[in-house]
Amino acid sequence: MELAWNIVFVLLSSSPCWAVDWESTWNFIVAAGPLPSDWIQDANPPLSEQGANFTAASLDAHICSQQWTATSGEYLASLHASGVTHYKVFLSWAQLLPTGSSQEPDKNTVQCYRRLLEALHAAQLQPLGVLHHSTLPRQDGTWKSELFPSLFADYALFAFHSFGDLVQVWFTFSDLEAAMEDLPHQESRSSRFQAIFDAHRKVYNIYHENFASQADLKFVNPQVILCVFRRITSFPGFSTINKDQVLTIGFDVSEFLQCPFIFHRRPGSSHGPNSLIRAGRLLIELIELACGLLSCMATLFHWDLPQALQARGGWQARRGGALWTHAPSIRLCDAKLWVTFHEPWVISYELRTEHAASRPASLQSRVAHSILKAHAKAWHYYDRHQRAQQRGQVGIVLNSDWAEPYSAEGEDVAAAERYLHAMLGWFAHPLFVDGDYPASLRTQIQLKNRQCGRAVAQMPAFTEEEKLLLKGSSDFLGLSHYTSRLVKDAQNGSCGPDYDSLRGFSQHVDPRWPQTACPWLRVVPWGLRRLLQFASLEYTKGKVPIYLAANGLPTEGRDLDDSARRDYFKLYVNEVLKAIKLDLVDVRSYIVRSLIDGFEGPSGYNQRFGLHYVDFKDGSRPRTPRKSAYFFSSLIKKNSLEIKKIDRTSQPFIHSLPDTTPLVLGPSEVPSKAKVVWEKFSNQSKFERDLFHHGTFPDDFVWGVSSSAYQIEGGWNADGKGPSIWDNFTHTPGNNVINNDNGDVACDSYNKLEEDLNMLRALRVTAYRFSLSWSRIFPTGTNDSVNKYGVDYYNRLIDGLAASNITPMVTLYHWDLPQALQDIGGWDNSSLIELFDSYADFCFRTFGDRVRFWMTFNEPMYQAWLGYGEGVFPPNVKDPGYGPYRIAHTLIKAHARVYHTYDQKYRPSQKGVISLSLSTHWMEPKSPHLPRDVEAADRALQFNLGWFAHPIFKNGDYPDAMKWKVGNRSELQNLPASRLPSFTEQEKRYIRNTADVFCLNTYSTKVVSHRTPPLQPPSYDSDQERTEEEELSGPPSALHRAVPWGLRRVLNWIKEEYGNKQIYITENGVGLKKSQIEDIDRKFFYKTYINEALKAYSLDGVNLRGYVAWSLMDNFEWLNGYSVKFGLYQVDFNDPNRPRTARTSARYYTEVISNNGMPSSKEDEFLYGEFPKGFIWSAASAAYQIEGAWRADGKGLSIWDTYSHTPLRIANDDTGDVACDSYHKIQEDLVALQNLGVSHYRFSISWPRVLPDGTTRQINEEGLKYYERLIDALMAANITPQVTIYHWDLPQALQNVGGWENDTIIQRFKEYADVLFSRLGTKVKFWITLNEPYVIANLGHGYGTAAPGISFRPGTAPYIVGHNLIKAHAEAWHLYNDVYRPTQGGLISITISSDWAEPRDPSKQEDVEAARRYVQFMGGWFAHPIFKNGDYSEVMKTRIRDRSLAAGLSKSRLPEFTEDEKKRINGTFDFFGFNHYTTILASNLNYANIISSYDADRGVASITDRTWPDSGSFWLKITPFGFRRILNWLKEEYNNPPIYITENGVSERGTSDLNDTVRIYYLRSYINEVLKAIIQDKVDIRGYTVWSLMDNFEWATGFSERFGLHFTNYTDPSIPRIPKESVKLYASVVRCNGFPDPASGPHLCLQAQDIPTTESVTDKQVQFLGLTLDATNAETALYILFSFLIFFLIIGICGLAFTFYKYKVSKKSPSTSQQELSKM
Repeated sequence: MELAWNIVFVLLSSSPCWAVDWESTWNFIVAAGPLPSDWIQDANPPLSEQGANFTAASLDAHICSQQWTATSGEYLASLHASGVTHYKVFLSWAQLLPTGSSQEPDKNTVQCYRRLLEALHAAQLQPLGVLHHSTLPRQDGTWKSELFPSLFADYALFAFHSFGDLVQVWFTFSDLEAAMEDLPHQESRSSRFQAIFDAHRKVYNIYHENFASQADLKFVNPQVILCVFRRITSFPGFSTINKDQVLTIGFDVSEFLQCPFIFHRRPGSSHGPNSLIRAGRLLIELIELACGLLSCMATLFHWDLPQALQARGGWQARRGGALWTHAPSIRLCDAKLWVTFHEPWVISYELRTEHAASRPASLQSRVAHSILKAHAKAWHYYDRHQRAQQRGQVGIVLNSDWAEPYSAEGEDVAAAERYLHAMLGWFAHPLFVDGDYPASLRTQIQLKNRQCGRAVAQMPAFTEEEKLLLKGSSDFLGLSHYTSRLVKDAQNGSCGPDYDSLRGFSQHVDPRWPQTACPWLRVVPWGLRRLLQFASLEYTKGKVPIYLAANGLPTEGRDLDDSARRDYFKLYVNEVLKAIKLDLVDVRSYIVRSLIDGFEGPSGYNQRFGLHYVDFKDGSRPRTPRKSAYFFSSLIKKNSLEIKKIDRTSQPFIHSLPDTTPLVLGPSEVPSKAKVVWEKFSNQSKFERDLFHHGTFPDDFVWGVSSSAYQIEGGWNADGKGPSIWDNFTHTPGNNVINNDNGDVACDSYNKLEEDLNMLRALRVTAYRFSLSWSRIFPTGTNDSVNKYGVDYYNRLIDGLAASNITPMVTLYHWDLPQALQDIGGWDNSSLIELFDSYADFCFRTFGDRVRFWMTFNEPMYQAWLGYGEGVFPPNVKDPGYGPYRIAHTLIKAHARVYHTYDQKYRPSQKGVISLSLSTHWMEPKSPHLPRDVEAADRALQFNLGWFAHPIFKNGDYPDAMKWKVGNRSELQNLPASRLPSFTEQEKRYIRNTADVFCLNTYSTKVVSHRTPPLQPPSYDSDQERTEEEELSGPPSALHRAVPWGLRRVLNWIKEEYGNKQIYITENGVGLKKSQIEDIDRKFFYKTYINEALKAYSLDGVNLRGYVAWSLMDNFEWLNGYSVKFGLYQVDFNDPNRPRTARTSARYYTEVISNNGMPSSKEDEFLYGEFPKGFIWSAASAAYQIEGAWRADGKGLSIWDTYSHTPLRIANDDTGDVACDSYHKIQEDLVALQNLGVSHYRFSISWPRVLPDGTTRQINEEGLKYYERLIDALMAANITPQVTIYHWDLPQALQNVGGWENDTIIQRFKEYADVLFSRLGTKVKFWITLNEPYVIANLGHGYGTAAPGISFRPGTAPYIVGHNLIKAHAEAWHLYNDVYRPTQGGLISITISSDWAEPRDPSKQEDVEAARRYVQFMGGWFAHPIFKNGDYSEVMKTRIRDRSLAAGLSKSRLPEFTEDEKKRINGTFDFFGFNHYTTILASNLNYANIISSYDADRGVASITDRTWPDSGSFWLKITPFGFRRILNWLKEEYNNPPIYITENGVSERGTSDLNDTVRIYYLRSYINEVLKAIIQDKVDIRGYTVWSLMDNFEWATGFSERFGLHFTNYTDPSIPRIPKESVKLYASVVRCNGFPDPASGPHLCLQAQDIPTTESVTDKQVQFLGLTLDATNAETALYILFSFLIFFLIIGICGLAFTFYKYKVSKKSPSTSQQELSKM
């Protein structure tokens, strides 16, 4: 039987009003008045005693009484003090002109109004005069529409004469509908409207013709309703916007300016339009999201009254009804069901405890009275102004128990009826019956008062007008119901004012009613049906629908197996069904309380009503579904308490049927032709390999998730299931499963089918891959032992998938062979081929009408090798040389047999596909250029994947690589035959092409090289003649490293090897040791692996058709037991209920599925266009990094000289002693700048080169002359200097006296700046005081990783240094501004650096706040004082102060500025110099208070996204999007200052390749983000500076990181600057002033200019004397060789000369020669 109503989801929210910005003081008013009726009643006789003509319209006349006048001043003054500017005064036409004639006014009334208007002026409030509100003067006969304009004009003229000197703003009509109601109904609506319009026009003309010189008449258009609301502390005020184009003739200001609002700020605080609009947008997005997916029932008030209103009395106050007005007027979303109040009885009744000593009954009645009137006003407003457009309904939700008479006695029956009238009828009777309280309730109060002889309680009375407003003011009745009561008469009770005795009954429960976690809630389902009958007969009478708006049961603690709640729902829903079907009650909904656990008032978080458990101890508040959630989800889906039959013939296809004539492929070569994959990919650079690709998969792409029977089902011996080999193995002592875990229960999926289906639906997968347990279907493994319970489980699973439009992908065998079959030899017994076919045939016959995707085996390679080779898997056979080949042979033949069974018997009718899941890692050769390593990698793939794929997808036989290796090694082992079995020709034909699609399981990558292993003992592993190593480029996991690029390559290899088959990735995932919900590593795994799959599909043409993640949830991971977690859902195996909780990766995978891939966003689109004219293009450097000459010409030591000469400080012991030698190479640097074509050059002055000891006592003229020569050379080349005064190289002499920690440095810095301004300022017009003070303060004095290397005071030193840096900057700025700017006319500011931070999890508020905090602590540390208010940001001050005090300090570790210092610092800028490089992902991290450091104060943990490209610096990831976002942040945070980007660039490491692809990508994308920020976001950016002009000394990393656009060859004594390819890119951007659109044709600016050769002088390989050397080394060797040749030539010449000389001598003195010879 189906439920005959729609399920409605409730969205509880508050509804604030807001609108657009106001434009001027005149256009924005805050109006109060008229005085609420409740206050007037206090000062005047009851309305009922004042005559029928007294209405709300005439209230202002009556506040002129003596009693009101005495208090008017105080009241009006309080309004003005609260920000009210205007006060509405409703003039009563009927009282001013009782006869309707202006000749006969009521003079007393005129004087009354004038006194009121004068009092308003005295209180500085401007009156808003409203001519007509609701009541017309008396007329003889009825009003005529044709006479109405003239009469109204006459009245208006009288009013202008009488009050025009006091009223400057007039409204003609305040309530258009009411005015039309006063005109004759027999006339058409259009004629009545025309009469009103004519009246308005006449009045308008009269005013402008006669009174326009005095003031202007303001108009508001009834078709344009704009409102803004502000908190008025002492009285509800109203704000409006009157713009020039807006015209109104009809609506009362009060009709659209009254609205409740809820703000988070303290009472009385102001809220600017931007904050209102932001809050409004957030609420709109939230509600529209919900309304777009579900039917919204929006509740306006659910007990959370603003405390500021409660402080003024709340609902108890006599003016309480005025707190609430027309919130439904807000056009927020497509909500069609509005609830004004949720359970107002609770609001009223709960006053009994708070005010026990102060007549609670009266207070309760007053609150109820206010709520009813507020509801009616809201309903009528919606009815008049919103219903026609929104077509929604407005109602109220009332709560009520059922009251069952304690006995059949008449008194108890009457008492039960009183109970219902008192609880439900208190509110329902006025709204649905006659506009008044139930007579029985009023009678009971009167009876109690008489019995007690005093007024114990009093029921307020509605006026007749109020009754008319109340009656029928609800479009539906919402009911909350939980339990029932036994009610007994108690008329002789006490005279106390408590609820029960006052109403004459007592409450009881039947002890047989089941108890719950709430003492007041007993399970009494039949009471709900009776309550629905009562409500229908008594109140709605079949004319108004009933929405059951809350019903539920509390539990305590975690209690995920809330069977009691599930049973409660079954019982109560069944009673609702009876009420609908049997009693014909019009019930439209059943709404559960509640979706999730929440705060339950006095019970806190102890009582839990949620379908989902919320862990309130976890900061991320994870939600875990309880059993009741699955039940309720099923109930919603079925809309019935009975299971509907599934249509088994209409399931969608997710595949194409196989070709009828499959292609027969020949055997693979050795190595295979697929080696082209290594040729294609192995030479890729890391950047090219890992670059993220945006795109989507085909529309019919399959997204799935996977599991397997033994790993999740549990129920190992339930309902007749037979034992499997894994059951036997895990119960055998001494098995090697971690922690002796087993799969006896696992995830208990056998008993949690609905939970699993719910997870699958939540993931939005289109397919679910699972396996069948052979031993659950055939306990003994054969078809004579069918287990109907097992069959039923899989039928229910498959039916549930079909009902959810999820396609089953079924694996017949996933390693869990029935033990009975293992007992007869298992897969070693060839009879298993027949038995497996029999099992498969049964499955095809039983499930095949709904299953269209079959896999015979999962990963048969592991079954063969691990089960029969290594013997670590059951059946634990250790036969590594023979067993794997023997078993694989059987498995292949079994697969072929089953394939043919399906193909011949079932495919024609079932039209499915069948294959098997094969597995492999990618095999990357260790040396891709070594053929034998490539052959080894190919051979490893053939032994893993080709072992089964080659016979099945190619030629029916094993790959030749296997046959040759195993055969040859068998012969070398003196065996008579190969250990690898052979197929007969008939078997080959039978086996080949027995798979319709290629199913691949893959996880990681191995690095392979050739080796020659020992021949003995024989082993499948040794037969491969290779070694495997981990590929170390990816992050580790519990089992394998994540190496995503291997996936793309293996897919390409399959394409090349087996033809372009349809490929399904049937397993891919990562195992982690930790079980946390926020599994960011798994999220990145899926992001990178799926992206590689996307590249294979969209870039390489791989026919990829589906991706299936492993796994749905944590499960039994074979030998790892439960120690490794693969699940998208966490399973708590310590909880017998096995609760499942979605992880972060599940949300991400759902997002990928929803997007069908990774599409690019509009934000990522490249923007073609030009930068503004006059945009500055520059390049940057810094003194210590390039100048060298560290002791030349009188230069003093800097802290970086000292730091770099300190051991272990700088990588490779590099120093800046020589660096790029720019001190001696001005011309070379100038050529490099000219290569770029820049108009500016940013460089820094070395403080110790100008002032060797840091003071002006000694000025080094040689140092100044260097900078003068540099500046002159730049200006001669039309390049403007941009000078940084301080770029980190403090004179060591100043550091010796404390450096930046000593506040005397402020004056030293000012004096140093004074020298530069005076000596260089006539030529330098662009000054930067400090570069990146964050680095100086935190890296130099916190981490100690920069000079001066101080790290032992990380909680104080950085802040002291930062404090002095800010003050030093301010002093230098004021010096320039006061002394030098008038004559030099330059600009001066500071350069601040900051990364951008994105929240690691944008759905977590604490991560969002951590990201904001990261940027404030980095960039805002120095920007906030200078660019905002002269002081640190509140977040810095608050956090550092709080942590300092918590650590026991007496004050904050962050120094404070004096008020004078703040004024002097604030605004010390001409522009915002900004350095930016990268982005991080931020999350909250709480440090112990005892830790005193900048990082602990900031409280942020940072990581990076693995898909962000790397650079040569560990901290720098390429994230162009962050550049635009932080530029926008600067705009919003600091009021869009002029921004000069003073550094931006990227590093490379350990390369001399001049083709710097990474830098080209970086600069092109980052500069384009700047263009977007300027053109699309209107950020005021004036210039861009690339870092850096050339490779240089990169601080602590020495020369190992290269940021330069020019390659600096440090091995050459001349240190040449050689242009890289990025020079061409940057030069073209500079020439074009942007990015010309290629679609508009060729652009001259893109034509490259002549730049010196970019051929690398170090990378070009040359042959020299039989050696392969790079160009530089070859050149050096040539010089050495030439030197040797010259040396030997000189020696030879000398030798010849000496010989010739001796010869000459001997010719001249022969005797002497003879004598010498004789001596010898």
